[in-house]
Amino acid sequence: MADTDNNAATEIAALRAELEETNRGVVALYAELDAQAEKLREATELKSRFLAYMSHEFRTPISSIRSIARLLMDRVDGPLTEEQERQVGFIQQQAAEFADMVDDLLDLAKVEAGRVEISPAWFEMVDLFSALRGMFKPVLTNPDVVLVFEEPHDIPKLYTDDRKLSQILRNFVSNALKFTPKGEVRVAARRLDSGLIQFSVVDTGIGIAPEYHQSIFQDFSQVQSALQKRLRGTGLGLSLSKRLAELLGGTVALQSEPGKGSTFSVTIPAELPEDRPRP
Repeated sequence: MADTDNNAATEIAALRAELEETNRGVVALYAELDAQAEKLREATELKSRFLAYMSHEFRTPISSIRSIARLLMDRVDGPLTEEQERQVGFIQQQAAEFADMVDDLLDLAKVEAGRVEISPAWFEMVDLFSALRGMFKPVLTNPDVVLVFEEPHDIPKLYTDDRKLSQILRNFVSNALKFTPKGEVRVAARRLDSGLIQFSVVDTGIGIAPEYHQSIFQDFSQVQSALQKRLRGTGLGLSLSKRLAELLGGTVALQSEPGKGSTFSVTIPAELPEDRPRP
């Protein structure tokens, strides 16, 4: 009987020692995870600060280049030859693309650093579409492409950040116009169940192959195509749109086939929840 008690006591002691050793291992693992998480936070903060700093530093020379190019195109210092006008136009185009990239980098840095302020307010859908229509009117230079804004029906007043929503839709429309050589780009909104509103931008452009669907909303993602190589963008607009949609409590989606056009959509609550989780 005594031997049995001794054996039981020995087993209990061994189990206790094993449990204590396991607990020490778990504690050490948590400490290591905390240290790695802190390093990741520091790296993310450093990247965000770098992007913000470089974006601010780039703005001054870009503004100077655009101002000088505009003066040349206005013939302030005299007439231009046809070739000079073509070259200055090329400078203007490249400077505008560079400025867009800088703006996207700065916005992305703010989102990653958690410094983007969401300012919800009540507004009508028709006002948002009207503002977007006016915004794109000056850039519709391709006579073979029509930009259509469908009249919203059965859409209630929205309570969200209209500037962030407008930025998402601007990115979608800009991409659609860029990669639609002929046909139309159609912007629409519809009411879904559970108080959700879906905005879609449908184009008749070149389309996107299935292998790019998962990565298209990642930073610096580029679709490999002949038109893409000729009209390279920043690769940040769609990534930024995804993060802004998340800040508005929504999601983005893509449906596309090569040669059959694309549909980019963003779905958000009609009323932004006050207790929305941060991405």
